[in-house]
Amino acid sequence: MHISASELADWQPRPEDLTNSKVAQLMKRLGYSRYEDFYAFSVNDPAAYWREVNDFCGVIWSKPYHTYIDTTAGIENPTWFVGGELNWVDMVLRWADDPATASQSALIAEREQIDPEQLTYAQLKKRVCDFAAGMGKLGIKKGDRVGLLMENGIEANITLLGLSFMGAIVVPLFSGFGVDAIVARLASCEARAVIASTGFSRRGNFVDAKTIVQNACLQLPSIEHKIWKYSPEGPALEAGDIDWRHIAAVNGDGLVSARMSPSDPFMVIYTSGTTGKPKGPVHTHGGFPLKMAHDSAVHFDVRAGDVFCWPADMGWVAGPLVSSSALLNGATLVCYDGAPDYPDWTRMGQLIEKYKVTVYGASPTLIRGYASNADIALKPDLKSIRLLITAGEAIDPIHFKWFETHFGRGICPVINVTGGTEATCALLSSVVVKPIAPASFNTCSPGVRTEVVDESGAPIVGTIGELAVLTPFVGMTQSFWQDHERYLDSYWRTTPGMWIHGDLALHDERDSYFVLGRSDDTIKVAGKRLGPAEVEEILLALEPISEAAAIGVMDPSKGQKLVVFVIPSSSWDGNEQGLEELVKRHVADRMGKPFRPSEVYVMQQLPKTRSLKVMRRLIRNVYMQEKLGDLSALNNPGALDELRQRLGQSIS
Repeated sequence: MHISASELADWQPRPEDLTNSKVAQLMKRLGYSRYEDFYAFSVNDPAAYWREVNDFCGVIWSKPYHTYIDTTAGIENPTWFVGGELNWVDMVLRWADDPATASQSALIAEREQIDPEQLTYAQLKKRVCDFAAGMGKLGIKKGDRVGLLMENGIEANITLLGLSFMGAIVVPLFSGFGVDAIVARLASCEARAVIASTGFSRRGNFVDAKTIVQNACLQLPSIEHKIWKYSPEGPALEAGDIDWRHIAAVNGDGLVSARMSPSDPFMVIYTSGTTGKPKGPVHTHGGFPLKMAHDSAVHFDVRAGDVFCWPADMGWVAGPLVSSSALLNGATLVCYDGAPDYPDWTRMGQLIEKYKVTVYGASPTLIRGYASNADIALKPDLKSIRLLITAGEAIDPIHFKWFETHFGRGICPVINVTGGTEATCALLSSVVVKPIAPASFNTCSPGVRTEVVDESGAPIVGTIGELAVLTPFVGMTQSFWQDHERYLDSYWRTTPGMWIHGDLALHDERDSYFVLGRSDDTIKVAGKRLGPAEVEEILLALEPISEAAAIGVMDPSKGQKLVVFVIPSSSWDGNEQGLEELVKRHVADRMGKPFRPSEVYVMQQLPKTRSLKVMRRLIRNVYMQEKLGDLSALNNPGALDELRQRLGQSIS
C-alpha cells in the first residue's frame, strides 16, 4: 500500500481549518482560542454550551425550552430541553425557504443500473409534506410505529422525514435482513405498517425483498398496511398492493409539522446485544437530531453547499446519521444503492468525481477493499474531497493513513468516530483544529464527558480500560423500547453512576484515544452488529442441532467474520459437510446473506460454566490462539482440548 510505519505521521491542521471550519467558528463565538478550554467549557457548563449550539446549528423550536436537563428521576433517566416543542424535520425543510438553497440539490440518488435522480430542497419540502398527508389519509397517526426497509435513496429519505414530520415513529430495517430478523424487530414494537422496496440490484442481480417482507408479515398480526416502493429491475406490483407513489401523491400543501416534545420518539432502531432478542434504542426529536446537528458541524465540518457522500444502509444507524449530517446543514446528499465495486472498484471514485463530493465517508471494510484494489480504485479524480470520515468498527493505522494519503491526497483529515446506535454519533471523534494520529480520535465529543476507566471506575491513562461516559449527554437513547430494565443493565449498572459503553479503549499520554474492540461478545461483520444469541437461536431451530455457539473473529477483509460451532442432535445422519452447509445456508436465509458464517465446526462439547452457560470468550480465545485468562468458571476442561483439535492446533 506504499505506507511504511515510519510514514505514519500525524495529520496537521491546514490554515483554513483553524479559521474557516465550523468548530473554529464555534470556538471563536464562545471566546476560546484553545480547543482544550473550549471542550472544558462544553462539559463544565453544558446548559450554556447547548444554548449556543442550538443557535449556531439553527435548531428550530416552535416553543422555546426553559431548562436544559432535568435529572429528578436519576441521571439514567434525564429529561432534555424541558418545556420546549420542536419537530426536527423543520430544521431540514428550512433550506427550502432560503432563496440561496431552495434550488440547490438536496438529494442525488444513484443506483447500479438505473439513471440517477435529483431533488432540490424546494422539491424535497413539497414531497415530504405530500407523503405525510398520504400516510395520514391511510390512517397512520402520531406515535404509530412504521417499519422501513428500503435502499438509501430519494424515497427512503422522504419516508424518514415524512414519518417524523407527522409524528410517527420509524423503525429502520436492514435491506439484507431475513424473515426472522424482521419479525423480531417489528413484533417487538407492534408496528402498524411496513414500507419496503420490492427489491434492488446487487452486482447486476435482482434481490427480491418483497417475498421476504411478505413472509415476515404472515407472523406479524399488528401490521395493517404494507406499502411497496416499486423497483424497475423487478416484477410489477400486484393488484391490491399499496403503491408508495400513490401515498406520496396526496396533496400536502399547507400541512404543518406535528408539534413534538423533545422527549417524543421519532425512531426505534434495533441493534443486537450479546444475549436475548434485539434491543430497541429509542431516539427522540430533542436527542438524535440535535446531536447530529452538533456532530456534523463540529466533527465532520459539513457546510451549506457541501456535497456529502457516505454510502450507508438506511436499516442501520449510519443511514439516518448520514442523511441528517447532510440535510440538517443544507448540503447535497449523494446516495448510492449498490455494490461499491460494481462494475469495478472505480464506482465510488467516479461518483466523487461526477458530483464533486467534498465530504466522503467509508467504513474500514470498504477502505481495505480500496487499498487492495488501489490500481483501479484511484483512477478517478478525487481532488474535490475536503474531509474524509470513517466509522463502524476499529481501523488499523496503516489503512487509516492509506485513506488519508490517497483519497485525501495527504492533506485532507480522516475523522474517525465511535459512538454507536445507542449514542447517536460521537462519544470519541476528531476535530480539524488539532493534529490527528493515525487510527486515533483526538478528542472526546464536546458536551460528552468521556473517560477510559478501570474496573473501579477510576480514569486511567496509558492502560487499556472501558470506555465510559460520566454524565448524561444529548443524543443518548431515551431507553430501549418497552424494556427499560435491559437498558439500565446494559449501560448503567456495570459501574453505578456511569454509562459503560462496552468498548475497550486506550487514552494515551498524548491525549489521543484508541478503541480496541468490544468488551462483550457482540459480533461486527463488515461493520454491522450481530448478536450471537440471535444466530444461536436460529440454529437451534434446526432438528439436527442440539447446541450452538457463535463468535466474531478478526478478518482482514470484513473486520470480523462469523464463526459457528455446533453440537449435533441424535437425529444427525453423521454427514459433517452436509451439516456445515446446512448451517451456513440457514443463517443466510434467516438473517440475511451478509451474515453467512465463514466457518462451521461440528463439536461433541462446548466449554461451559457450572451453570451450563457456553463460554464464548474461551472459544474465541482458543480460535485466536490468545491467552485464555480466568478458567475458574470452566466446568469441562476437555472441551478446550477438543476445540484445539478441531482447529488443528497442538495440545500442550
